[in-house]
Amino acid sequence: MAVMEAQALDMSAILTQAYDLGDMINGSAETADYLYWKKVKDEDPQVKELLRLFQKKKDLFEECQRFGHFHPDYHSALDQAKQIQEQLDSLESVKRYKEAERRLDDLLFTVSEMIARSVSDSIKVPGNELLASGGSCSTGGCSGGCSSCG
Repeated sequence: MAVMEAQALDMSAILTQAYDLGDMINGSAETADYLYWKKVKDEDPQVKELLRLFQKKKDLFEECQRFGHFHPDYHSALDQAKQIQEQLDSLESVKRYKEAERRLDDLLFTVSEMIARSVSDSIKVPGNELLASGGSCSTGGCSGGCSSCG
């Protein structure tokens, strides 16, 4: 029974330290910056309007996409969605949000990698897809259909 108690105690200490690490990350400058720019972006009237337009263009493109490249409006719908995405990406609040998101993601990836490597060099570490893809959709919740998310 002593082995089980020792294992429970070890798990309790690990979980406590994990919560402490989470609290440190939540209190980090990267998290504060991310939350600030997310709020600014979400409250920006230009972003709201462009997102409304982007959703319309995205819906039009998805309708055209059902028929593929041969739909007469396919390329036009794709170009319109890309144009609005570029307008979104050019807004200061969106640029700052994406940069803050990238820095926070980099912090989380680094912490994950350090934890994994401290256990074993052969442990697979979840990839840093956000950095690999060059960022995320400015909408903050893209379904993958826009030009940024592929």
